[in-house]
Amino acid sequence: MTTSSKTSLPEGVRVGNEKLILLTENAGQKALGLIQREDEGDHLRIKISGGGCNGLSYKMKFVEEGKKGDILVESAGVRVLVDSKTALYLKGTELDYSDALVGGGFKFANPNAQASCSCGESFNL
Repeated sequence: MTTSSKTSLPEGVRVGNEKLILLTENAGQKALGLIQREDEGDHLRIKISGGGCNGLSYKMKFVEEGKKGDILVESAGVRVLVDSKTALYLKGTELDYSDALVGGGFKFANPNAQASCSCGESFNL
């Protein structure tokens, strides 16, 4: 079992770094606020799945703990979980947050995406 300096990890969860996913300070603050408000778990799971107007889309939800094969990244005070398949598409991505009325919300800046839609929730490779 792999361990981190703060907590022990479930078996099969590896520790990654911000070269996989980096949260800006704004994204971290918003995610931490949502974690407290939603009370569904203290880890942010980011997953890429088929769908959206450009072929692949980002999904985010809060979970209690990681699963076998997950990678744990701590960024901007948030524990982020990424499965190994998603990690292939996510490497080098920055997650930002804006509270602007138009175009606000979480935004992924993924250097692997060849095209993305205007909403920023869908992309293709």
